[in-house]
Amino acid sequence: MTAAQDAARELLTDWPVVDGHNDLPWALREQVRYDLDQRDVATDQSANLHTDIPRLRAGGVGAQFWSVYVRSDYAGDHAVSATLEQIDVVHQLTTRYAADLRLATTADDMEAARTEGRIASLMGAEGGHSINNSLATLRAFHALGVRYMTLTHNDNNDWADSATDTPRHHGLSAFGEEVVREMNRCGMLVDLSHVSPDTMRDALRVSTAPVIFSHSSARAVCDHPRNIPDDVLAQLPANGGVAMATFVPKFVLPAAVEWTLRADENMRAHGLHHLDTTAQGMAVQRAFEAANPRPTATAATVADHLDHMRQVAGIDHIGIGGDFDGTAFTPADLADVAGYPNLIAELLDRTWSPTDIAKLTWQNAVRVLRDAESTARTEQALRGPSNVAP
Repeated sequence: MTAAQDAARELLTDWPVVDGHNDLPWALREQVRYDLDQRDVATDQSANLHTDIPRLRAGGVGAQFWSVYVRSDYAGDHAVSATLEQIDVVHQLTTRYAADLRLATTADDMEAARTEGRIASLMGAEGGHSINNSLATLRAFHALGVRYMTLTHNDNNDWADSATDTPRHHGLSAFGEEVVREMNRCGMLVDLSHVSPDTMRDALRVSTAPVIFSHSSARAVCDHPRNIPDDVLAQLPANGGVAMATFVPKFVLPAAVEWTLRADENMRAHGLHHLDTTAQGMAVQRAFEAANPRPTATAATVADHLDHMRQVAGIDHIGIGGDFDGTAFTPADLADVAGYPNLIAELLDRTWSPTDIAKLTWQNAVRVLRDAESTARTEQALRGPSNVAP
């Protein structure tokens, strides 16, 4: 272990990682239909998952936003009920593993978990299709503990454009703007990962609370539509938001973009969804990888994005969102949730200070949730719930 890795682990004992996005709930749904006896995350699950409690501990994770994602081809009430099942399994996890995981819905909860030595467990819904165009459903998700919603996933919905679909609204529709306002009023963070640049700009114009990007990197470093343009990063200081760099190779390493397009096409040729990470899906991916060696990202690749994001947005407006268990492939030295010290060591080698690291890993994320809570109190004093429909 290098001196930088030793220093990284020491820093993470004081200022652990708040990770903005982990798809363990979806992996549990896909692999074992939420049977936690089959995927006991108190034990080593490295044969099946990127995530378990021992590796979260080894990685210095102090808070995790668990994604309560459902695929964007889920529609209507099916999307709502599937999201409820995702929320339910997070509650199951925090009950079953209460010695290690603490359900958190506020910044104070996050700080309390850190004091207790437990991992704060928050929830983020990934894709506005999950609310089925219902602000009441949005409020119900908030009441169940969901603290951010990504406005779209990979496809447009009825009120917002995705980064990876053909523009339909050219940003947010009028109802989409009302969704943002109601999220501000509830205290639910507006997550702009996955959305188009026009949707990003519209949300920043409308939102009175800080926004987040739960798992997106810098488009200037890797020109992928899932990443954040510089003009948007530059708006974060005025908004107060946080952009959380992701580890997904196809979003951080330019050479991986074209390779992934071919891998995705191969998955579809086998009759599988390109995001399938079941045993069957991973067997197809591994066979393709064996025949077509993939470009490999590293912690240094991710650090390049963080350096750029820091330069454009400032140290107070960046964080980490790995997307573990939501991607088939990971960087070589960020293979799973135990890998965060390798990234912190890389940043220390690049002369990031301990104060910088503390903001990146813990302080920025806690502050943005606290600010959203403050905005919600102000908004609720001014107006009641919205019942606008599309």
